[in-house]
Amino acid sequence: MVQEIRKRGVAVSLQAFAACMVVYFGYHAVQGERGFLSYVKLNKELAQIAAQEAAVAKERRELETQVAGLRPESLDLDLLDERARLLLNYGSGDEAVVWLGEASGESAVEPVTGEDNQ
Repeated sequence: MVQEIRKRGVAVSLQAFAACMVVYFGYHAVQGERGFLSYVKLNKELAQIAAQEAAVAKERRELETQVAGLRPESLDLDLLDERARLLLNYGSGDEAVVWLGEASGESAVEPVTGEDNQ
């Protein structure tokens, strides 16, 4: 009878050990550092970074287009005039400045006096 208990005890302990190993590796396959949940999280981060990269690439193309218009070999005078007026806050005497009220939607037209629009 003692031998039968020993024999069954060894068989049960081997099965229990195998079950513990399956649970251990199963847990780490899902929850571990390189598990399934980490894989899903990394894929989400990758999609966000890809979208951000696309937005930055689009902005870069737009800026390169503007810069190409300001190069000496392909100077766009309208773009140069627009940028100079915007950055220096200049206007000519025959222009009118239209101020748009953001909150109320009102607008006012003021003539530009002289060269400086300050």
